[in-house]
Order: sequence, then C-alpha cells, then structure tokens
Amino acid sequence: MNRTVLSRTIFYAIALAMAAFFLQWLEYRFFLKTIPTDIYIVVLAILFVSLGIWVGQRLTVQKTGTAFERNDPALKALGISNRELEVLEAMATGQSNKEIARSLGISPNTIKTHIAHLFEKLSVDRRVLAIEKAKSLHLIP
Repeated sequence: MNRTVLSRTIFYAIALAMAAFFLQWLEYRFFLKTIPTDIYIVVLAILFVSLGIWVGQRLTVQKTGTAFERNDPALKALGISNRELEVLEAMATGQSNKEIARSLGISPNTIKTHIAHLFEKLSVDRRVLAIEKAKSLHLIP
C-alpha cells in the first residue's frame, strides 16, 4: 500500500474517532436535554453523509482532462480510410446505418460496405466490438 494512502487513512480514522468522541460528549451535555432525538439523528446523518462525500472526493483519484490524440500510425497500418473513420465515429455515437447514410450523404448499402471493411480491418464481427477496439487503439474518442 502506498505510504501516502496509509498516512491519509490513519489521519481520517483518527479524525473520525475524534468526531465520534465529540458527538458523544455533545449528546450527554447538550443535545439530548434540549433537542428531540429525531432532530439529533437527522443532524448526525447529514454530518456523516457530508463527511463521507468529502472523504470520498479526497481519496479518489481525479482524472486529468487530456485532449484526445488520434493514433494516425494505427490508422495507416490498418488501412482505414477517412470515410471509414467517419462511419466508425458515427457508429460510436449510436447511429443506425440509415442515420449514418443520411448524415454523410451516401446510400445505406455503401455504409454496409464500409462497416464490412471496418470489421475486416479491425478483426471483429460486431459493431460494439469494433467501437471498443477502435477506442482502445485511440482511433476514435
């Protein structure tokens, strides 16, 4: 386990233990004598939910937004043409063959031909697999 993760975990564990002790102290001193139990439970739940969200955001790794860079050498090696790449990008958006044909201004049969060529070049037999492989090769975002 990474040393910084371990130290953060210990820090948060101590902080939670101190918060629990403080809440117990407050329970006996103030809240239960003046505030109904239902309100105390709601405030306590809100406090722990807020603390959980905060800790979750602090401990999870934040992804840095990097710009997409197309893998042009892979495109050339696979022999994918610009039109086939356009069809592949449209497939990735979930468009049907007819929708792709309309948006590119070509016939649905031509789209089927492009898709068949893409399947062959990517060594897949389904649209989903073609999209997954294209994304893993950084051909499409």
